Amino acid sequence: MSITWHYSALTVEGQLQRGQAQGPDEAHVVAYLRRSGLTPVRVTAQSERGRLAGLQISFTLRRTGLRRSQVADITRELALMLGAGLDLDRALRFLIETLPETGRAGLRARTVLIELRDAMRNGGSFATALATRSDSFTPLYINLVKAGEAGGALGEALDRLATLMERERKLTTSIQSALIYPAILVVASIGSVVLLLTGVLPQFVPLFAEAGAQLPFLTRCVIAAGDFLTRWGLGLLLGCLAAMFMLRALLAQPAFRLRFDQTLLRLPVVGALSRNIMAARLTRTLGTLLQNGVSLLSALKISEDVIGNRAGAGAVAAAALVAREGGGLSRPLESTGLFPPRAIHLMRLGEETAQLGPLCLRAAELHEDAVRVDLQRLVALLVPAITVVMGAVVAGIVSALLLAMLGLNDLAH
Repeated sequence: MSITWHYSALTVEGQLQRGQAQGPDEAHVVAYLRRSGLTPVRVTAQSERGRLAGLQISFTLRRTGLRRSQVADITRELALMLGAGLDLDRALRFLIETLPETGRAGLRARTVLIELRDAMRNGGSFATALATRSDSFTPLYINLVKAGEAGGALGEALDRLATLMERERKLTTSIQSALIYPAILVVASIGSVVLLLTGVLPQFVPLFAEAGAQLPFLTRCVIAAGDFLTRWGLGLLLGCLAAMFMLRALLAQPAFRLRFDQTLLRLPVVGALSRNIMAARLTRTLGTLLQNGVSLLSALKISEDVIGNRAGAGAVAAAALVAREGGGLSRPLESTGLFPPRAIHLMRLGEETAQLGPLCLRAAELHEDAVRVDLQRLVALLVPAITVVMGAVVAGIVSALLLAMLGLNDLAH
């Protein structure tokens, strides 16, 4: 009798695929999946799935994946232990024992590592075990581990993965750190202006009204702005928050996100920064995958997801189609005009010398340095611009008050 089975399986690209299959028993379904080019991860009968659903739902809703920083730290420690001669099971056991048993982050990491260890003890590979926790480990991670296991160099693969994640974290941190000061400056400046208009200015309005004099135009404008903020300030704040949520919802739409990313790349200073970030992420990911034995087409497919720009991801997808036909990688990427010439040149050189992986990593280093330089330039432009604009606004408010006070002084004399 044929039974409906629910399965989770790993594709050749390292993606976790879920679906249903018909078969008399689990062995038939596993054989069918392997004939289809899939690596079975979990196979559950329809009736068993129904019985377990009520027990699993509460756990599934609560379970969350590891943070990227946790994954990077775990990967580095595993790479060090494997490099020192420990086998993977002992390395995982050591990590589990050293992780704290208190705190949400520590418990979550222990749970994930225990699941990985148990899956391997049940006969699965490390890559297959990682695929069961796709909420913590990306397709890039799984593919690199799979290639490392196939080549007998899992320690080297984990070392490259740790380096990749540390470089990505360093790049992200440098971007965030560079923008913190301008953001604080903007918030402080806006707060100062609002305080002047809604807190200081109203103290002088009764004095101006008692004098009954014609106020200067600038003073009337400033008083009107203060009245508007006092009356509609809360509504304006709620409107800004609603606009932010609406923008976030629109960015979740593929068509709008594509147009937004295309516009971003055309901006004068931000565009150059975005191009260098795209190039750094693409070449770092591509080089790491190729150095670990992953095929070019699989590496390009994975790289689409890490670029962080829909326009750039589309360019990589189009280049992958050309590469599939034997047309190379550098020329289709160059034709899009989205990537810096230096990255294209090094890719072309790598194709010509059969050193695409190492030269992609070299290009990544160059463009990561370029990102840091671009960030310094951006901050050097933003900080004076914000200071000048907000200084002019504050000076305008103070000038409006002084003009009115001088007018009252003239009337008194």
